[in-house]
Amino acid sequence: MNELERWANFYLLTSAAAATLIGLLFVIITLAAERRVEGGAAKIRLYLTPTIVYFGSVLGVAALLTFPNHTRLTATLCICLAGVVGLVYSGTSLIGGGDKKSFEERQDLISYAIVPFVAYGLLVVGAVLLLHHPQRGLTFVAVGMLTLLTLGIRNSWAIAIDVSTRPGRQNSK
Repeated sequence: MNELERWANFYLLTSAAAATLIGLLFVIITLAAERRVEGGAAKIRLYLTPTIVYFGSVLGVAALLTFPNHTRLTATLCICLAGVVGLVYSGTSLIGGGDKKSFEERQDLISYAIVPFVAYGLLVVGAVLLLHHPQRGLTFVAVGMLTLLTLGIRNSWAIAIDVSTRPGRQNSK
């Protein structure tokens, strides 16, 4: 499909960014573990897991769309699969299947449930549009991917600030 070839550089850049940011998140996890931040393990699990999922989604969609010899149908199926899985994942936090009470602020619910739900919805809408209007569909997919990437960066920054500003536990010897 010729339309995907025009987007190849975009997918390479977004996949490289997502993979690099996943690596940096592991640095944050290591720093938090070394500092032994109080309540850190539960918070890291609550806030870091969705962020890894966002970066992984961007990486996965970009990787799937760089396969050679895609047809519009196969590209649509790949994007829809990623989008629907993301909608289910973010939807569980949104409707209460996730641990909604664990989020400290309403802004956290927006950043970890509502915005990702919209971004994954953009992936699905883009995939459906891809069948009939390839450039419009791929633009929607790109906006969804960039939204997830931006959200992951915002959440990573919030996690890094939280980990670095909390006092660590004292080592008892």
